[in-house]
Amino acid sequence: MSVQERKQRELAERERLIVATARELAEQQGWDAVTTRRLAERIEYSQPVLYSHFRGKREIIGAVALEGATELAAAVRAATAEAGSPRARVVALGRAYLDFAAANPAAYDALFQLDGGLLFANEATPEPLKDAFAALLETLCEVAGDGVEPGMFTEVFWASLHGLATLGRAGRLLPEDAEPRLELLVDRLAVS
Repeated sequence: MSVQERKQRELAERERLIVATARELAEQQGWDAVTTRRLAERIEYSQPVLYSHFRGKREIIGAVALEGATELAAAVRAATAEAGSPRARVVALGRAYLDFAAANPAAYDALFQLDGGLLFANEATPEPLKDAFAALLETLCEVAGDGVEPGMFTEVFWASLHGLATLGRAGRLLPEDAEPRLELLVDRLAVS
């Protein structure tokens, strides 16, 4: 291995450490607790080293969002691959999405609540964000209904899931009604 390859590997490892540490800190204490000073202390590098990877917190949030998008797409695909009928796949998609939001609040917030400097629904949208949307579209296009554009249907269904996830995480919805709520959403929106 050349010196250049070793340095590139070390830079990539340090970047992964920064992102993982930021996400861990955000999961434990919220995104307000994530500062470049605290990250530098936790990873045991100076702030200038941290700034050599990211220009600031916004870019770190963006990196966590991209990581979260990759994980969300994988979770949705894994859940829907196990289900049989189109309706069962949509229910599985909904559960996987809501479970991801509940289990990964820092990544979910980085994806959908915070400004990570990422563009959505744009030609410049990063590939992990496009893939997360594609993971939803792959299942939801089956149940969009005649005359309904699948992309728009996916946006509406996603927005509904996002509302359920956000309100549920905020304690605004009764947790014991989570499953009937998802079933109602699927029954009203998904045509199989």
